[in-house]
Amino acid sequence: MRIMGIFIGITLLIAHQANGQPAFNITFSEAAHNEPITGRAYVMIATDDEREPRFRIGTRGVPFFGKDIEAVKPGAATVIDKEVTGYPVERLQDLPPGEYYVQGFVNIYTKFERSDGHTLWMPNDQWEGQHFNRSPGNLYSEVKKISIGQNTSEAITLECVNVIPPVPVPLDTKWVKRIKFESKILTEFWGQPIYLGATILLPKGYDDHPETHYPANYIQGHFSLRNPSGFMPGNTFGQYWTSDEAPRMISVTFQHPCPYYDDSYAVNSPNTGPYGDAIMQELIPAVEEQFRIIQAPYARILSGGSTGGWESLALQILHPDFFGGTFSLCPDPVDFRYFQAVNIYEDKNAYYKESGWIKVPTPSDRYTDGIVRLTYEQRNQYELVRGEKGRSGEQIDIFEAVFGPIGEDGYVKQLFDQRTGKIDPEVAAYWREHYDLRYYLEKNWAWLGPKLVGKLHIYTGDMDTYYLNNATKLLEDFLEKTKDPYYAGAVEYGDGEPHCWGPRGPALYKLMSDHIIDQAPEGTDTASWRY
Repeated sequence: MRIMGIFIGITLLIAHQANGQPAFNITFSEAAHNEPITGRAYVMIATDDEREPRFRIGTRGVPFFGKDIEAVKPGAATVIDKEVTGYPVERLQDLPPGEYYVQGFVNIYTKFERSDGHTLWMPNDQWEGQHFNRSPGNLYSEVKKISIGQNTSEAITLECVNVIPPVPVPLDTKWVKRIKFESKILTEFWGQPIYLGATILLPKGYDDHPETHYPANYIQGHFSLRNPSGFMPGNTFGQYWTSDEAPRMISVTFQHPCPYYDDSYAVNSPNTGPYGDAIMQELIPAVEEQFRIIQAPYARILSGGSTGGWESLALQILHPDFFGGTFSLCPDPVDFRYFQAVNIYEDKNAYYKESGWIKVPTPSDRYTDGIVRLTYEQRNQYELVRGEKGRSGEQIDIFEAVFGPIGEDGYVKQLFDQRTGKIDPEVAAYWREHYDLRYYLEKNWAWLGPKLVGKLHIYTGDMDTYYLNNATKLLEDFLEKTKDPYYAGAVEYGDGEPHCWGPRGPALYKLMSDHIIDQAPEGTDTASWRY
């Protein structure tokens, strides 16, 4: 396969040692990349050819193995052998004899010379949302069928001929507009161009009412170039949005990927940088300058689920005078006594619950009947194979990057050792003082509470897939005890519901519209946008 006329030459040699254990040598040609590469090399292995292996890795995906590379020149080999850790198969020699479909991959890192004096090599997002297996410029091989067996001695070569092309950005339409610009704040911090963006869904009649200004729903969540709320003319939500029933609001989704993840978590952090400042001082002003949004707190409403649930709650709490309310679904851990199923303040190890002689694996994911489908150790093993030093682009690594301090080498100082699970209590204390939302609310309620009355609305299933309801319950326990003032919001649970339960679509927009009208200062015109 040839893309954009570029011929790529990554050669993947599969050799077997004398004892029958497989080893892989990954190289890339000068035609593929004419400069040395610092990054990470992978081998992905599947038992069928239904889909390329690079698209099939995951916590419950096909086996893959990864190894860091540093200044590797074209033609030089990176060896992936029995010493290299994989997931979910830990070692290559653990693969049973048989036929497999194999693919090689090179994830190219970028050198960041940050303003804090640290130099880091990180995957630089190319507007794909930090998914290395489809990040533009990365290199991958064709898929080839091979045999692995005790008596196999023949070297098998895979020559890669592919470079991932740029991401196509959807064109603007009557209903949906997009903006993207280089952030001065973030570029100064990272020492490389960093971009922010937004996708804006306009209400019915926007062009026909040029003098009307509208409330805004700032939707938080993972990086996506899709339309807000999945809007498409003719689909179910599209029919609702273009009907007389829908409230006349402007819906906005943000794009703010960072070198650690597809989303920055919308706060300032020593590791990710001043994304909170960039969003508040650059991104939202850019949206409100280009579109007719009511620039008043009561008309700025936050919503989002999971990652977006945490962000929508954090933005409201950290900027209580700027936003008028949040509708947070299944938020990520809001109290680190339940960081999923880990109590970071009391547990000594993230991978096991210990009681005397008994050690029980800590769960990560579950089904709604309570049966565990993934342990915390397995999840972190997956991330470690994807990328070391917090560079997996995955969930736990971004928690570590956002919530944690910087290590001596400039990378994240981790809460726990990814190989052993041992928790660092000093890092846990740092997390509590800076990003534990329940702790922050309790510590600051005297001055913060009056600014948040009636603004906090939280929804989660009581069998959340990632145990997030437990932290929400701890937050609710505090909120229900608040006095002078009482928080006067809502925390609701879906009986037996998984991640990510809560009001959506028309039900959510009705809640937000009613809230805006109720919260509007006396004498405010709320009729002009309710045509």
